[in-house]
Amino acid sequence: MSPTESEPTHAQSGIEENVSPELAEQARVRAEAAAYREKANADRAKARTLTNMFWAMLACLIVVAFLAIVTWRPKPEQVRAVEYTAQLQDAKKVAPWVRGPDPMPAGWTATSVEFRAPEQSPMTWHLGIVTKEKKYVGLEQADVIGKNFQTDELGKTSDDGTSTVAGVVWQRKTLLDRHDEHALVLIGSGVTTIVTGNAGYPALETFAATLR
Repeated sequence: MSPTESEPTHAQSGIEENVSPELAEQARVRAEAAAYREKANADRAKARTLTNMFWAMLACLIVVAFLAIVTWRPKPEQVRAVEYTAQLQDAKKVAPWVRGPDPMPAGWTATSVEFRAPEQSPMTWHLGIVTKEKKYVGLEQADVIGKNFQTDELGKTSDDGTSTVAGVVWQRKTLLDRHDEHALVLIGSGVTTIVTGNAGYPALETFAATLR
């Protein structure tokens, strides 16, 4: 058998050795390019999905917030009324100087009451009230006339003129430690009477006029 028929010549072998690496490299490059395109497409699809989810969630939140704003209604504050007249009468039996509203202004509600008659003075009487405008008025009394009781009940105050109620002059006080609160103070016959709250001087005067 001749060399030409049975095996490749040295020239043919050299051509294959030169061409095969290029083909292999081209194939590798094409494969990498295809893989890159596939990964890029997948990443774009994922990004589009996340973006769509974000905007969908944002739209849902906006709708929920809008409905909450439109449908929300503040719950009216519940006022828990207390019966105070029986305790007022019992307190007067021990301390005739104790006073209470007679009658209570229309629409006002007593919410707290306490009479303390300790073995050592002072005896104290408290009545807390909510007006029909949902403001607070409190009555504080004690069988003392010193400054300590006023300080305990009112904190720091400044004088703010006077109010005349049923011919009786009360001292006006502005409460410096509490926002928009005032007091009327009456001292006499060994007793300090304080009407205080955030209802304003007119309401405090109205209440003071009912005390019997």
